[in-house]
Amino acid sequence: MATQDTRPRGGFVSFVRDYTKTWVHAVATAGLTAFGTLAVFHRGFIALALATYIVPPIVLYLWRPSAGRTDGDAAAEGEDDSAADGEGDAAIAGGDDPPLERAGTESAATTADEDDRGADWHLVDVSTDATLRDVCVTDAGAVYAVGENGLVLAGTPADGTDTDPWSIVLEDGPAAAGDDLTGVDATDGGEAVWVAGDSGSLGRLEGETGRHTDYTAPADSTDNWVGVAVGGASGDETVLLITGSGAVLRGRYRDGECAWDDPITPGSGASLSAIALADAAIGYCCDTNDGVFETTDGGHSFDRVGLEGAGGTLENLATLGRGDCLVSDDDGVVHRYGGSTWTPERVGDEAICGIARREGETIACDADGVLYERTRAAGWDRVGAQAPDALIAVSMATTGERAVAVGEEGTVIERR
Repeated sequence: MATQDTRPRGGFVSFVRDYTKTWVHAVATAGLTAFGTLAVFHRGFIALALATYIVPPIVLYLWRPSAGRTDGDAAAEGEDDSAADGEGDAAIAGGDDPPLERAGTESAATTADEDDRGADWHLVDVSTDATLRDVCVTDAGAVYAVGENGLVLAGTPADGTDTDPWSIVLEDGPAAAGDDLTGVDATDGGEAVWVAGDSGSLGRLEGETGRHTDYTAPADSTDNWVGVAVGGASGDETVLLITGSGAVLRGRYRDGECAWDDPITPGSGASLSAIALADAAIGYCCDTNDGVFETTDGGHSFDRVGLEGAGGTLENLATLGRGDCLVSDDDGVVHRYGGSTWTPERVGDEAICGIARREGETIACDADGVLYERTRAAGWDRVGAQAPDALIAVSMATTGERAVAVGEEGTVIERR
């Protein structure tokens, strides 16, 4: 399980992130280049170049404000800082969170007078401990999750107050090759679901019958698919696949046949990290080089709409239509696109790995197992309970009646 740093100012990762933006880092980099060039005249300049680049951050990291004080002073100030930070965290995120309980336990039950928004979330027992990398709640209320070794889990539409058991639909992928699956998305109405993953793995499942068809290696490509987005109704489906080399492959499914276009590269070739379609025409994708791209023709073409100056690497995105896009990064920030400008919003401190959106509500999850909710008129609220393992993806029904997040060690969390 990833652990959240409750002292972000003292964390090494946070320090490195801040250090790379300072003038000291710029000077050290220039020194590395200069002395490295002089190494052609004398090999001793190699050691000097390395020392110029490595020593400054080490000294700065060790020589932080706590250095040079007595143990008593440091302890006293540490207690004061911890108290202050705790109050701030509580105001923003709800403070320390209890672990979620399994569905059906007394602590997971909700009463009518409970104000805790996190009380509606509970762990779901599933018959796997494999990492689940993506999830989709369909318009029909069913849930599909995919992950390691080609695993596909399905949860039938919720009925009554209890969660219906989840079952394994596929154990080793659409081609029975055991390749990891990384993406899942459904058609409008939820009658068909597409899953995609490593080595060109691609399959289509029928929601009503559970029957699946293997479409692995579309257009003779065995690339590792990073994600999949589906638009349109069943039988008239647009399928977009993205790769780690920055390419988008577009397919159209009609009457049992799938035709594929030549792949296109929206950006510079940097790895694409996420893609989503609001309908059969409008969608967005993002890459690891601060690039966000919009399509208005179902993936035939893309135009760059941002994003400049993000503090972290872009992780995931969600959209409701043209001029509407939320992009998360690994620095705990969600960037909101309003059609012409981007606005960053601090959500947490850990990587925001998953984000889902419907009209009036957004849900995000992070690498520390924390869930965040936001309604139209409010800011981000941290759910009052925490998953036992890192969360990777989240999805919810368009009605908001069902939401599911998945992650490491077979973690499945549901809100009803």
